[in-house]
Amino acid sequence: MTVSSTTTGGDWLRVFNPRPAPRMRLFCFPHAGGAASAFHQLAGLLPESIEVVAVQYPGRQDRYGEPMPRSMGHLVTEITDAVAGRLDVPAAFFGHSMGATVAFETARRLRATHPAAVRRLFASARRAPHIDTSRALDFADDAAAMAYIDALGGTGAQLLKDAELRGLVLPVLRADFRLIAGYRYVPGAPLTCPITAIAGDADASFALTDAAQWNRHTIAGCDTRELPGGHFYLEDEMPALAGLVLDVLVADLPVLQTPARSL
Repeated sequence: MTVSSTTTGGDWLRVFNPRPAPRMRLFCFPHAGGAASAFHQLAGLLPESIEVVAVQYPGRQDRYGEPMPRSMGHLVTEITDAVAGRLDVPAAFFGHSMGATVAFETARRLRATHPAAVRRLFASARRAPHIDTSRALDFADDAAAMAYIDALGGTGAQLLKDAELRGLVLPVLRADFRLIAGYRYVPGAPLTCPITAIAGDADASFALTDAAQWNRHTIAGCDTRELPGGHFYLEDEMPALAGLVLDVLVADLPVLQTPARSL
């Protein structure tokens, strides 16, 4: 499958398979150590009515060598500014693992200036913001961080087995873990859009009972979904994820109902 892409929103946003007249934009926020390219397949699976816009954090791929964000607040501020310029059509946010927290905080920031822009938040494989996970991600050394990553599985764990790649990937992962470990949820008004919390059925770090905790962060309702796989279920189940996302978004905005690509 050929996937075209463009850069927008300064350095922060990547558009895969640009749509000439999208009816919604799905902003996707990667996991710790992850990059915008994690969502290139999703962009090709969704219909023409939905344009996938993936966030590219500093320090990886075409932003390699750029300084890592100083804090979650700094990261969210930069992303909010970039996303705000792309809200000419309704938006939905999808965040996986660390990305779910980043997406949630970005949605909170946008609420003041664009109160009706975000129609849905998908929170994938990440505990609700009020649950403090900082101690679990505060590693004494690289060996402890690698053991944690290995337990989660996925492509990142495989990359760390190669010494050369480990030298490139591990500093980014450690920086992202420090970002999450330093995050503290500040209570405030809940979101006004619904939340869909997604868990992999074999993810030991995040189960449906954890997903249900997102309910306290919205006044518009929260539903929980489960897909086959572990913490990085989306690496193998992207077609199933695309189908789930499309079904939910069509319920939010019926005009999105156009034939999907190879779901």
